[in-house]
Amino acid sequence: MMNYKETLYFVACCLTISLEDKNRQAIEKQLKANTVDWDAVVKVSTGHYVFPALYCVLKREGFLYYLPQDLISYMEEFTSLNRERNEEIITQAKKINTLLLANSISPIFLKGTGNLLAGLYEDVAERMVVDIDFIVSKEEFPKAITVLRDSGYDDVGNYKYHFPAQKHYRRLIKENNIAAVEIHKELLLEKYTNEFNYDLVKKDSQLINGVFTLSYANKLNLSIIAYQINDDGFYYKTISLRNGYDVFLLSKKTKAKSAVNTLNRLSHPLNCFLAACFEVFNKPTSLVYQKTTKTKTYLSVFNSQFSDAKKTKRRHYRIKKYLFIKVRFNIFIKVILYKDCRVWLFKRLTDKNRYKEKLIQLGLK
Repeated sequence: MMNYKETLYFVACCLTISLEDKNRQAIEKQLKANTVDWDAVVKVSTGHYVFPALYCVLKREGFLYYLPQDLISYMEEFTSLNRERNEEIITQAKKINTLLLANSISPIFLKGTGNLLAGLYEDVAERMVVDIDFIVSKEEFPKAITVLRDSGYDDVGNYKYHFPAQKHYRRLIKENNIAAVEIHKELLLEKYTNEFNYDLVKKDSQLINGVFTLSYANKLNLSIIAYQINDDGFYYKTISLRNGYDVFLLSKKTKAKSAVNTLNRLSHPLNCFLAACFEVFNKPTSLVYQKTTKTKTYLSVFNSQFSDAKKTKRRHYRIKKYLFIKVRFNIFIKVILYKDCRVWLFKRLTDKNRYKEKLIQLGLK
């Protein structure tokens, strides 16, 4: 049996074998020894959304021979479905790009979709993508919403009231299209919007096959920001292999250490994620980070969480509770300060259908 840490490090190391020879040798040795707990590998790789990427790299290096046949069949089918989905997402994103350009709006595609459009992955099936994200200028933001709505995009969900847009407009979906769309005017939480924003990323955005995506350095930074800042990874001091794998691939196209150090307040949390990637992916030189007392402390907490699952669970519960209170307090402040937030709160509190749904969820109706 492999514990969680052993499985996490094994999966992470596998993801690098096409580009890191020492890791390829280490993984092949472990596969030959037949000591891999494949049930644990499936659980961790699916939980981190890198299951198809794992299959792709193992197949690329001729290592499927060491896997159970039923697992190979399952991985192959899963990856094939994800490839088909991503091909549809690429087609949908290109149509959105054409539509917006025709209306004098220049979108810059972000995250997974941006990476697919930029050809980051050897096989488009490697990346699991949920939404199509792109950013436009604040001036273009209202027009972009109107253009997509006029073309058939509508709200995801049935609620007719929404909290006023922060980073992005509420998710939109169009009939017979596979992915929902998020139109961004910001890239991260309000606290850091002056440091990493549309004006910054537009300066060195790259045009690939008629579509704008971020520069490789900003792709790398956003891959970390998406987890470390927007998803609170910096608080929990954990890692997302999906984001980490993107960072690893991007580190082969830009200097990771230099990229994160171009920022100011963000450089520390980004450097900490880079440090965690360096450890988990078995120390690739492309993921070398700036060693400081703070990163040492961060890694100490990061690693300690693997040794005591109950203590880690209690710690994460306290963090979750703290973040819940923090978010609710920020909403409270906005409700006091802004009329549109007060309108949202009133509609939410007076929505009878919402209360009925809650009762059904709780099994009370």
